[in-house]
Amino acid sequence: MHHHTPAEHSPETLGNHDHLETILDFVRWAASRMDEHDVFLGHGTHNYLDEAAWLILEGLRLPPDLGQDWWQARLTSEERSAVVELIRRRCLEHIPTAYLLNRAWFLGRPYYVDERVLIPRSPFGDLIRDDFKGLLAGNPAPQRVLDIGTGSGCIAIALAEHFPEAQVIGSDIDFGALAVASHNVAEYQLADRVELIQSDGFDQLVDDAGKPLAFDLIVSNPPYVDPAEAEDLPDEYHHEPAGALFAPDRGLALVERLLDQAADHLTPGGWIFIEMGNGRHWFDQRWPGHGGLWVDLSPAPSSIVGFPRERLADWRDCGDT
Repeated sequence: MHHHTPAEHSPETLGNHDHLETILDFVRWAASRMDEHDVFLGHGTHNYLDEAAWLILEGLRLPPDLGQDWWQARLTSEERSAVVELIRRRCLEHIPTAYLLNRAWFLGRPYYVDERVLIPRSPFGDLIRDDFKGLLAGNPAPQRVLDIGTGSGCIAIALAEHFPEAQVIGSDIDFGALAVASHNVAEYQLADRVELIQSDGFDQLVDDAGKPLAFDLIVSNPPYVDPAEAEDLPDEYHHEPAGALFAPDRGLALVERLLDQAADHLTPGGWIFIEMGNGRHWFDQRWPGHGGLWVDLSPAPSSIVGFPRERLADWRDCGDT
């Protein structure tokens, strides 16, 4: 992580901004400063103008789709100081916009986030929106759904809304993450359908008799980044909880453990889907005959693998090879 000396923290290092008056002025100026300071995008937007508009509009508590006419509105001096401070922290401290605003978007809807949870950006959003690409089509709609490593709760909440009949459990090893998730579950008024449980993987997901809880559908976005990649990651990632990003064994340790245990927690005909980012390469290399299906969510190469329960008994080697 880069440590800035206090001198670097003075707003002056962003250059003179006394002449800036309107929303448009600040968005244009912020986008240029972001480019100059190599701000990393990938936690929400794809270009500096969009990132600057998101930071400034939400920072001013204005709607993200503010009409053109309003862009000429002038900021008060208090607003100018507050906005410059946001831009400073974004450019010089590389704090992701979602953390500065305590708000991230998932499937077009807002969620509270802070540094206790990863910023929502999972391709599970697309998979849920596309109704799991028809892979669950032969089954009745899932009644019991599990999201392992729920973080902010956004995937559990999206699943509850997509499957209105389902009871959803969101689990996380981390109590801080569960606190954030419970805030979001309450915001969406889903406390009667989304239950949050502290669990290390499947370990605590058992009934009173110690029998594994079973689900029709399990999804997980576990930690899957190879710790060796840590130093190559942009500064922005160092503001995210390391426990939610990194896993031993080239990032595969948790994925392997989940697949080994999943069959006990699935109903007949149930599916588990696990996201593993760039880990797909290592996964395919280590278990070339695995029986999983990479779920295509173009344009990006798929990073989510799906296994029906019947392929889990010998998942390492039950493919077509």
